[in-house]
Amino acid sequence: MRILVTGGAGFIGSCYTRMALDDRLPGLTEARITVLDKLTYAGSTANLPMDHPRLRFVRGDVCDLPLLLETLPGHDAVVHFAAESHVDRSLTGPAEFVRTNVQGTQTLLEACLRTGTGPVVHVSTDEVYGSVPTGRSTEDAPLAPNSVYAASKAGSDLVARAYWRTHGLDVRVTRCSNNYGPYQHVEKLIPLFSTRLLEGRPVPLYGTGENVRGWLHVTDHCRAIQLVLAKAAAGAVYNVGGGDELSNVELTARLLELCDADPRLVERVADRMGHDLRYAVDDTRIRDELGYTPTVTFDAGLADTVAWYRDHTEWWRRMAPADRAHV
Repeated sequence: MRILVTGGAGFIGSCYTRMALDDRLPGLTEARITVLDKLTYAGSTANLPMDHPRLRFVRGDVCDLPLLLETLPGHDAVVHFAAESHVDRSLTGPAEFVRTNVQGTQTLLEACLRTGTGPVVHVSTDEVYGSVPTGRSTEDAPLAPNSVYAASKAGSDLVARAYWRTHGLDVRVTRCSNNYGPYQHVEKLIPLFSTRLLEGRPVPLYGTGENVRGWLHVTDHCRAIQLVLAKAAAGAVYNVGGGDELSNVELTARLLELCDADPRLVERVADRMGHDLRYAVDDTRIRDELGYTPTVTFDAGLADTVAWYRDHTEWWRRMAPADRAHV
């Protein structure tokens, strides 16, 4: 089997790729993986086993239709991770989010349609549902995004639906909770706070810190994606959760403890514009239909993640200071 992984040098995509090449994803034993990645600031070949005999790397833009038409033939499936994903960056550079997330998804699906490539798993986010004051969003909940990032992902979800309904392309969509784990760029909350606290540097806590997020270990997410690739029907949409919800205040307290850091390093800063209070997904469908169960408890996963950043300073210190300071 040959799989094209877009955005495969990024955080989640590289985890999926490493797990596939290590034969840790059912159904992909001895599979050959092609990673297509533009290598923006958030992607790096340092995240990949570049000398692996079953890995092919193609540097390129998911918006480049001729490149996709050249690359796709011979592949049995596509897992589409490529996206701009950091909400804060979408506040100041929204055009790139619309281009990559919406146009990039449309271009990829058009290339898959023309080359007869499928199935395609389109990896999305719980942020498309918007803020959820109570309860949990099911897959049938209306899309109500509040940031340009979330809106661009919602737009890409709808493009995926349109290619399925109009053209019969086998596209399946996943919407996940906040991911965490090794190799995540230090602009995101857990690696940002971990690396700063480990260096004895202050960390910025937005607003009251009462914003709540569900947390999903990246390896559990990749297992769920593989279940969708192996078992789901065309047009299906699945939420993927980890079962753990914490406020940012609670998460910060855990990180302070794990990093053995002084609580006085926490600095309250002005809240992010349009900051959603709470995300929460109901993932009953993927559990009941596909047999998904997360395996990494949050306490163990968070401790392992902090330990990974403590042990891999050379990986995250190579990032530009401006990126390491971005919040």
